[in-house]
Amino acid sequence: MKNKLALFMATVLVVGVCTASMFGQNSGTVKGVCKDNQGNPFVDAMVVYQNLDNGQKYALKTNKKGEYFSLGLASGTYVVTLYQNADDVKANKEIFHFNKFQVQLTENTLDFDMKKQVEEQAKGAGLSAEDVKKVQEQQDKQKKEVTTVKGLNDKLLGARAASDAGDYDKAVSMLEEANQVDPSRDLIWFNLGDAYRNSALKQTDTAERQKRLESSVDSYKKAIDLKTAITDDKDPNRAKHLASYYNNLGDAYGKHRPPMVDQAVAAYEQASQLDPSGAAGYYYNSGAVLTNAGQADKAIGSFDKSIAADPTNANAYYQKGVNLLGKATLQGDKMVAPPGTAEAFQKYLELQPNGQMADAAKQMLSSIGASVETSFGNKKKAAKK
Repeated sequence: MKNKLALFMATVLVVGVCTASMFGQNSGTVKGVCKDNQGNPFVDAMVVYQNLDNGQKYALKTNKKGEYFSLGLASGTYVVTLYQNADDVKANKEIFHFNKFQVQLTENTLDFDMKKQVEEQAKGAGLSAEDVKKVQEQQDKQKKEVTTVKGLNDKLLGARAASDAGDYDKAVSMLEEANQVDPSRDLIWFNLGDAYRNSALKQTDTAERQKRLESSVDSYKKAIDLKTAITDDKDPNRAKHLASYYNNLGDAYGKHRPPMVDQAVAAYEQASQLDPSGAAGYYYNSGAVLTNAGQADKAIGSFDKSIAADPTNANAYYQKGVNLLGKATLQGDKMVAPPGTAEAFQKYLELQPNGQMADAAKQMLSSIGASVETSFGNKKKAAKK
């Protein structure tokens, strides 16, 4: 019995050894060093091995020396691609690739030496030394751009997190630092405008508030100038983004003391022209600035434009009614409001019978002796047979 057990254990061990041996015979080791045009290592770059036989991919990250290494790659034919970072892998923005690299059942070395690759490509294409230099400079520029964008994105995300937490001073500081790195990014300037504008509202000192609002206006203008100057802008939502720049610029103008009314209205008008789908909101904002400035006639005009853009904009009807009521006159003891006043409040109640301003609208109607007349929610009764 013992001999049989010993024989069984020996069989198991032999099977185990054979299995390990078979695994080792079907895979190899890959390694290499990745360097840019200047001979500097690609740090934290990604080298992706894709097996052409089965599609399997292996993503290997380089260290501070630009080195990568991996065990256990199945033997076969691979496409090996170098990327600046993991984000570029997702975006499929490669630096260079080798086709049909054979991974053997031994140690396999594949280096990425971009200076050498450019020179070899130049020879094949018959490029001059000056042409090679230009290609290298272009690749260096692309690499620098990737690094710059990553740094700016980190600053932008940090600033947004600070703003969400109400720490606008920190947001301003981070965005100012980003502009020192690269002052040509309209999105950075736009977010800086937001940070200055929001921080201004927390200031108790009038002079400091005005100073920050002026910085906000300057930042928005810079964002608009940069966005407008892009001749090959690939942003599919370019018009909407530019409209939002003008909208926030209008808000900053409106928050000045006294408000810069004409400039605010012009900014909102520009936003409406750029983004007609959001015109109802932009014209409503314009009407609000004009209302606060006591310019009732112009405010009514803006609210009418808002209503024309969106006939369901209940708040625009309410604010139009408020401005019309401000033009009411007294005839004896009776308040006489301009035509359309009652209709504006009634329309608000039709659209928002339980809205935030519903009680106020009813009081306004009562003050001019008008009744609440709305068809909202009412259905015609069927005629009796």
